[in-house]
Amino acid sequence: MDNTINYHRAKIWQIAFFAFNNTATNLYMFFMFFISYYATGMLGLGVVLVSTLLTAMRIWDAITDPFVGYLLDKTNGKFGKNRPFIVAGNIVMIISCIIMYKFVYKAPENMRLLFFILVYAVYIIGYTLQCVVTKSAQTCLTNDPKQRPYFTIFDGSYNVVLFAGMQIVVSKIWIPKYGGFNAEFFNTFLIFTIIVSAILSTLAIIGLWTKDRTEYFGLGKPQLITFKDYWTVITKNRAIQMLVIAASTSKLFVTIQSNSIVLVMLYGIICGNYALSGEVSAIYSIPSIIIIILGMKFVASRMGQRKSLLFGTIGCIIFAALLLLLFIFGEPTTMSFKNPNFFTIAFIVLWILMQGFAGISTNIVIPMTADCADYETYRSGKYVPGLMGTLFSCVDKIISSFATTIVGLLIAMIGFKTTQPTPDTPYTTGIFWVTMFCVFLAPMIGWVLNIIAMRFYPLTREKMEEIQGAIAEIKAKNQ
Repeated sequence: MDNTINYHRAKIWQIAFFAFNNTATNLYMFFMFFISYYATGMLGLGVVLVSTLLTAMRIWDAITDPFVGYLLDKTNGKFGKNRPFIVAGNIVMIISCIIMYKFVYKAPENMRLLFFILVYAVYIIGYTLQCVVTKSAQTCLTNDPKQRPYFTIFDGSYNVVLFAGMQIVVSKIWIPKYGGFNAEFFNTFLIFTIIVSAILSTLAIIGLWTKDRTEYFGLGKPQLITFKDYWTVITKNRAIQMLVIAASTSKLFVTIQSNSIVLVMLYGIICGNYALSGEVSAIYSIPSIIIIILGMKFVASRMGQRKSLLFGTIGCIIFAALLLLLFIFGEPTTMSFKNPNFFTIAFIVLWILMQGFAGISTNIVIPMTADCADYETYRSGKYVPGLMGTLFSCVDKIISSFATTIVGLLIAMIGFKTTQPTPDTPYTTGIFWVTMFCVFLAPMIGWVLNIIAMRFYPLTREKMEEIQGAIAEIKAKNQ
């Protein structure tokens, strides 16, 4: 690294606290994983209708992104550029979720669908307001290429704990306690999500507090940003183009893999015990975090973020292929952690490795968007982190929005047109192959496309050092 560059670095605790912003929004995202059960079970909507509706809402989510990004790029008040969006977004999500889960299902039957759509649309605006900060504030937090991957260490670790821990709580505590996806289940889930997300958002604001200032933005001075600048970025910035293609294609299929219906089929039907999902989550959490930390420490910090993404992706493909073979030729119904056998041990080892490498390739994308924003500043002199983050999110959401529809159509093809598979659904060959496609084959397709796109991604570690040096020189001239 060029030690003559005057990098503005963050304290480690600031990076750790700021990473909680993504955890706060991901908690709401996990909560919404179960919205199809709410819509079909409590609102009385059909499976295909719900799947199509959720896809439409995801596209609405994508449409709002560029407008929120533009608003952020134009914002620079006394409370900073990013912090107001965290507060506003979290408040909107709280209000809309309370209305959705406490009142919509009590509305007259002929009004429920419209009421649900309107409230869900407002929720998405709040979600977008807070999510945009996770990517946009990366640039003002630190511009040190060696330090930026530290965000992934914290973010990846938090996400593993969040998704694994919540799966344990849902499958082993709340479902047995409340007897299914009913009003009591969603009420408890709602209260937990609101309180914990608000706490995490507050910590993120604290971590960002001293860095959310003009001197850390772009070239260190306010800029006039227009929609014309947005078009130039979209057509000229090869880095964000390739990152969007890579991440959004793999995200589509990984979203299919983590769909709540798919997990019910995998553990509840094929393995015969839905509670296994919680046990697996508990076991793989710590090892996966260790893999993420090692990947960031010895690959991303030393070789750059592009190579880190490739490293994680190749690992994912290898271990997903081995897991697929294990399910085809093994006996998944024998999985047991009380009496471990070959299938159990092989599954947990391969699952840990797949999830650990996925944590590297998935979470490194967020600090890579900051590299793309700095590249744009270097390339055109324009600082547009809001656009960079929301452009990425927009395309990502449009593509990944089809995950719910794909799952809905696949289960409809094997007979689930008015109801969804539950842990009590009898095993069929159709369920097995649909699940294998969703959990292993589909993600492998996304990861292969990921590798192809990265061949054309220009921001190597050496290039980022050149970029930060050039920006530092411009800042010095502006002072």
